Amino acid sequence: MSKHYHINVFWWEPDQRWVADVPDLKSCSAHGATPFEAVTELQIAMELWLEVAAERGMPIPEPKYRAPTLIEAKAA
Repeated sequence: MSKHYHINVFWWEPDQRWVADVPDLKSCSAHGATPFEAVTELQIAMELWLEVAAERGMPIPEPKYRAPTLIEAKAA
């Protein structure tokens, strides 16, 4: 995978699981018992998402999303 996408990792209380998602890739997410497991599963999901999009001739989004820096967050 040559593109570097931002990954969110958060605890999802209703399922008692860690979730990892990629905001730039619609509906691309995974979960696990630990943050590491969620990200590991997400890497597989991302590869498959990109593979299927390429096979179907769908546009592959450029990485755009990024979380605000601490300075930007304080200024908001």
